[in-house]
Amino acid sequence: MNDRRLLKVSKYLSRHLRHEPERIGLTLDAAGWTEIGALLEAAAAHGFPIGRDELDKVVTTNDKQRFAIDGERIRANQGHSVAVDLALPTATPPAYLFHGTVAAHLAAIRREGLRPMNRHDVHLSPDRETATRVGARRGRPIVLSVDAGAMHADGHTFRRSANGVWLTRAVPPRYLRLAN
Repeated sequence: MNDRRLLKVSKYLSRHLRHEPERIGLTLDAAGWTEIGALLEAAAAHGFPIGRDELDKVVTTNDKQRFAIDGERIRANQGHSVAVDLALPTATPPAYLFHGTVAAHLAAIRREGLRPMNRHDVHLSPDRETATRVGARRGRPIVLSVDAGAMHADGHTFRRSANGVWLTRAVPPRYLRLAN
């Protein structure tokens, strides 16, 4: 299986495990899990057959570890726009976290802070390199430093997904700085 196919399968899984499971007749449980057999059957029935070997390879080799398998179930680790409760425990964040964006969003971020938009939470990276890669998906990246330690001290809650992405409801502008 080539890298192009892996990317297509990953995007297909993201779309249907995070945003539109009903589009292919898939049902996610309250925690975002679905049976692997049901996923493979639904994908095939809707013109995008995925082999179990392909699925396993995408899950194990995805650089962002977007998906998790538990026995015969699969789910996305975070990033849902559909109602799920990932049951991630609250955690104490490091002093600083990072967020990658592009210049077109900077004025709004400075005014309103980071908001989840159509997702459940704001996604924050543990390091500048990851945030740079995230921002680069939409153009020339700008990396923001988030004073997560101060946010936490002020009562904001954080959770950490299985793939190391930090999640919080929103980041007010006062906790943001350009990371140089």
